[in-house]
Amino acid sequence: MKRTRPITCIFALLLTALASVSALAADYDIVISGGRVMNPESGLDAVRNVGIRDGRIAKLSREPLSGATIIDASGLVIAPGFIDLHAHGQDEFAARLQARDGVTTQLEMEGGVYPVGPWYDKRAGKAVINFGATAGHIGMRMASIVDLSKYDLTEDDLRKAAGDQGLESEIFLLLSKDRSWVDNHPTAEQLTDLLRRAQEGIDEGALGLGYGIAYTPGATREEIFRMFKVAKANGLTNFVHSRNGLEQELGGNIDAVQELISNAASTGARVHIVHIGSSGGNQVSLLLEMIDSARANGIEITTEVYPYTAWSTFIGAAMFDGDWTTLHQMKYGDIELPETGERLNQESFNRISKDNPGTILIGHGMKEVNVTAAIAHPGVMIASDGMLFDNGRAHPRGAGTFSRVLGRYVRERQALSLMDALGKMSYLPAHLLEDSVPQMKYKGRIAEGADADITIFDPDRVIDRATFNEPAQGSDGIEHVLVNGRFIVRDAILLENFYPGKAVRRSE
Repeated sequence: MKRTRPITCIFALLLTALASVSALAADYDIVISGGRVMNPESGLDAVRNVGIRDGRIAKLSREPLSGATIIDASGLVIAPGFIDLHAHGQDEFAARLQARDGVTTQLEMEGGVYPVGPWYDKRAGKAVINFGATAGHIGMRMASIVDLSKYDLTEDDLRKAAGDQGLESEIFLLLSKDRSWVDNHPTAEQLTDLLRRAQEGIDEGALGLGYGIAYTPGATREEIFRMFKVAKANGLTNFVHSRNGLEQELGGNIDAVQELISNAASTGARVHIVHIGSSGGNQVSLLLEMIDSARANGIEITTEVYPYTAWSTFIGAAMFDGDWTTLHQMKYGDIELPETGERLNQESFNRISKDNPGTILIGHGMKEVNVTAAIAHPGVMIASDGMLFDNGRAHPRGAGTFSRVLGRYVRERQALSLMDALGKMSYLPAHLLEDSVPQMKYKGRIAEGADADITIFDPDRVIDRATFNEPAQGSDGIEHVLVNGRFIVRDAILLENFYPGKAVRRSE
């Protein structure tokens, strides 16, 4: 027995040494083996092994690769992580649901944020997935036009609260009853202040300028035109919720898109029109034709859609001014409270609108034929417009947009190809931003040197599970998600208390 103990110890030490040598011999931190790599940038669609090192894709190979961690992706698609250009749900709960939907980068580009610097600072080191935002025109209007002293607020209060910007923030709920930022035309001094604030937000790292013009009917044509000029001077894109979505010949959604095309043409600035499926109403096909024609004539213009026939906003929004049921061709019963599922009538709508104008609602007012047309249309990107969840309640688009496109529109309805869908979710959003945001040159691709933001899914099983009754349900068929080369979803399980996300922020 005395002689066997040293031999046992030596054998154990040898095994430990061999394990250490094996780890040192591994060429990559992670190897994704035998999956179907689909890269929308190049069109590559083939079985490859992917080697990841230091948060980047270091190797694509037909030959086996050695790695400290090896994932068998046989039968699965290896795609660029999905980039959501329109994610209002900028908190941990919403980000985790988006990660389960294959999203690796969520950007608040329509509403934007203001002030910009503090918003980024509050999220550093606490992000489940990558994040970023534009400088928000609505926030600037609140700061420039509202008499903040009426609410015992100061500029410092805005900066301190910037991390909570959004439709559910305390400051927004407080100011939602003040219509000056909604209805007032800016004075000459206020317009100058708005433009100053826009440049300030850009200097603090904003990814562009974001507008909700439908929520601010007091914004003049000159105001928006001059904001576009600021974006052009900085080489940035304008992300715009067009002025209105009214179903009428004059002053309706056609005029709203024509305003944006005109501003882009006259300033030379890029414009991205958000959620064409909802704001386009019954004119979606015509608006897509107008956008295509403008692009063919040298105007830099793009758009996006989400795969649902219902939208979501707050009940005090300007779109509900006047005889909105006629203007939008809707009924009170089309309006749903996500908290309870209750459908409203005129009495309950008016009461809630008066007492709690910041209340979030869902509007069932779109047609599937228009949504499908936009999803299938070349160049139209996919974006969720996902809202913050309140006690697990919100529009399901914040949890299921991307898997819904893959499962229902690609696999079941065959409205578009899998490669086209992946391009709309990853490469096209990255390409839109990469000229002005250098980080985006390394996203939206499965290529050597690209960031290891990767979504691995089963094309035969991927599907959304979030519904209007149960909106906080994660998607199925998303097997692995890596953010900056680190797993946030592994074997279809979301990793808890883990924050690999980084800021996407403009820098000179």
